[in-house]
Amino acid sequence: MRIVALEEHFSLPALAARIDPAVVVKRGYPAPGAPSVRPEIDERLKDFGEGRLKSMDDNGISLQVLSMSGPGADLLSPSEGPAWAREMNDTIAGHVASKPAHFAGFAHLPLTAPEAAAEELERAVTKLGFHGCMVNGTTDGKFLDDPMFEPLLARAEALDTPIYIHPGIPPASVRDAYYGNLAAPLAVTFARAGWGWHAETAVHVLRLVLSGALDRHPKLKIIIGHLGEGLPAMLDRFDEVFAPATPKFLQRSVTNTILDQVHVTTSGFYHKPSFLTLLQTFGADRIMFSVDYPFSSNKVAREFLDTLQVSPADKAKIAHGNADRLLKLKAPAA
Repeated sequence: MRIVALEEHFSLPALAARIDPAVVVKRGYPAPGAPSVRPEIDERLKDFGEGRLKSMDDNGISLQVLSMSGPGADLLSPSEGPAWAREMNDTIAGHVASKPAHFAGFAHLPLTAPEAAAEELERAVTKLGFHGCMVNGTTDGKFLDDPMFEPLLARAEALDTPIYIHPGIPPASVRDAYYGNLAAPLAVTFARAGWGWHAETAVHVLRLVLSGALDRHPKLKIIIGHLGEGLPAMLDRFDEVFAPATPKFLQRSVTNTILDQVHVTTSGFYHKPSFLTLLQTFGADRIMFSVDYPFSSNKVAREFLDTLQVSPADKAKIAHGNADRLLKLKAPAA
């Protein structure tokens, strides 16, 4: 069976090294040159060759849709970010072109310059053959519902190409208020993979709904990972509490807007009860397989997919059919 994974990461250390180290540290990333706490993952992030391909082949992963792991252009000024993002996208396009049967790409965008980000998305889709873009959390503390990002939302809608909203490091004020005053390893994990990343991405989606941004762009397609970042378990609650407070300018309920425009991947989460909640709320047509490689294991993800108790037709949708349709991927000829 063809299997497409679409939250699969890479890094280009030489390009990232051009970003001012002080800016990198202020944003919450480790200081450049500091000893790595995850050397094996760092090696896999920059590998586009034998190691990555062997892991894919060993576990039957047909295609990875590649996306950049930060730090990135969102740390750069509006004058610096566009050229940096173009170079990043040109480089990854070269890797995709060298192994088109194994790789596809999501664009990296200079979000501090939204008009340029919209132009770069169009270039990446129409000239480089990319299949959407990935946005890593907030930009200067702003979510995509901020009016500054209207050019990007409009362009993604016009291109009929999805925006994958991926977690990012919370802003410093949030880290201090919500996750501070704990032992350093706990504070970092709490702010990121332990809770903060998933809560922030859920907030990101809800802001797009509650601000009316998704109503203004009803054909815009959003992707989120990690079995829906907790949103599936909250849909009934949204219907209960938001209805009395929903302003008249919103055209749909919160739940209906999410179910109309948000698609979800399985990246990095392998809990069957949580998957069943996602399946029962979003339906099989909006779920897509992903691994979150190399932060998560191709082997574990594939075993999870194989043991899902869904019909063969639904498993094919989750494994590749939904991604092929949404991202306009071309499967190899039989």
